[in-house]
Amino acid sequence: QVQLVVSGGGSVQAGGSLRLSCGVSRYGYYSMGWFRQAPVKEREGVAALRSDGDTTYAASVKGRFTVSKNKTENTLYLQLNSLKPDDTAMYNCAANFGWRPGSADLLRTATYNYWGQGTQVTVSA
Repeated sequence: QVQLVVSGGGSVQAGGSLRLSCGVSRYGYYSMGWFRQAPVKEREGVAALRSDGDTTYAASVKGRFTVSKNKTENTLYLQLNSLKPDDTAMYNCAANFGWRPGSADLLRTATYNYWGQGTQVTVSA
């Protein structure tokens, strides 16, 4: 069983920054991703990283968010800069241990088979 532990959410003013962390209990993932879901909205893929280092971002966050991993590859990060009120959501990380996804699949919910518990990010105007 794989466990993902998410931390780092909080409340900030517009223009501020946060860094989210996601610890994964097992090595060997094919990809890991960050997703978010705001009230009454569908879950949205935000950023993802494949095991070969390929990254992808949603258009809404490109240039503001950065996904990375630590050297031992057991922690995924999401740096959130220039935050906007529209970024307010529950953020969660996910891991895929089943198959090597193409770039087009990195932000798809169905790609991932393990999920963390989520962390709230609230951005005030």
